[in-house]
Amino acid sequence: MLAREAEVTLLLKASYYPIIAIIGPRQAGKSTLAKKLFPQKPYCSLEDWDNRQFATDDPRRFLAQFHQGAILDEVQHCPALFSYLQTLVDQQQEKGLFILTGSQQFSLMANLTQSLAGRVGLIQLLPFTLTELQQGQYAPAEIEPLLFNGCYPPIYDKKIPSAYWMSDYVMTYLERDVRQLIHIQDLRVFHRFLQMCAARTGQLLNLSNLASDCGITHNTAKAWLSVLEASYLVFLLSPHHRNFNKRLVKTPKIYFYDTGLACFLAGIQSSEQLIAHPMRGSLFETWVVSELIKRRFNHGVMSDLYFWRDRQGHEVDILIEQGAELIPVEIKSGKTIASDYFDSLEYWSTLSQQSQITSWLIYAGNASQERSKAKVLSWSDIAQLDLALKNNGDTSSS
Repeated sequence: MLAREAEVTLLLKASYYPIIAIIGPRQAGKSTLAKKLFPQKPYCSLEDWDNRQFATDDPRRFLAQFHQGAILDEVQHCPALFSYLQTLVDQQQEKGLFILTGSQQFSLMANLTQSLAGRVGLIQLLPFTLTELQQGQYAPAEIEPLLFNGCYPPIYDKKIPSAYWMSDYVMTYLERDVRQLIHIQDLRVFHRFLQMCAARTGQLLNLSNLASDCGITHNTAKAWLSVLEASYLVFLLSPHHRNFNKRLVKTPKIYFYDTGLACFLAGIQSSEQLIAHPMRGSLFETWVVSELIKRRFNHGVMSDLYFWRDRQGHEVDILIEQGAELIPVEIKSGKTIASDYFDSLEYWSTLSQQSQITSWLIYAGNASQERSKAKVLSWSDIAQLDLALKNNGDTSSS
């Protein structure tokens, strides 16, 4: 069992709040993490029909079983529980009493904010980070196997070949979660929608184009995309608003949280194909952005990531908002640094008049180095970016 970066944050929040909610995609390790950190608490899965019916029909008696609290798994299935949990934790006044997990973001968050506001500490848990894989000695030496396999725990903990696991995961997701969230008459069309989203990872979202390619309406595409967001399969990265007298693109970019899933849906059959695949650049960008978001979630903070692009096509892949500063990050999937890799960073530095702020370049090569135009990080050293920003923030606040 690999140690998770979110463990420290979770235990800290459990010392402040009576309820902790761990949310994220299915099979990201939520239940495993809860059981590991709170082994003394009884575990109850609300995926089990008997438990779910008991909790729904008689929530007061259901919770009365757990005098010292419990781990309640997939709690979004029983919305009736939330108001009773509020009453119970208010009476007992204990910290870390109940640990809730859930895999449907929007429905769960609605219940948490309505019934348990101020009583719940939230952790968003995504698949493994590179650092977690490195510490467990599972990280590959090259980027291509990581992009292809993705970072879902069962691929590493249970050593299930990624092609098998992804196939089963998609079918389970389609048959169970999608049917619970929305009414879809033809699952084959939704599967096509998933594939079209995967082909667009790392690109500007064009809902009309996406809907047309899938043979569905614009409103249907919008609703289905919300389902993918709610299930932590995809996320939208917003453009930054600062325009510097430029006309800006206002459309978000779509990314998958896991590149292994995107590769599977895009029909990529081996890591070797990624060496020269047309999607290599977008998949590498997807991995970098999702890796940075995972690290923020693991530390219990919201994403401070944006991108910037004007109507002339000038773009900065990532802007990290740190106070009043905007830290530019360029992403390149090549393994050898070329001089034009720095063009966007130089343009941004001139435009923003923030030449004193360090620019960063993350690439698919193996050597991190200092350059006059930017700090260059190998993909395998990506954790150094957040460490540097944290140290800079600590220095600035002292």
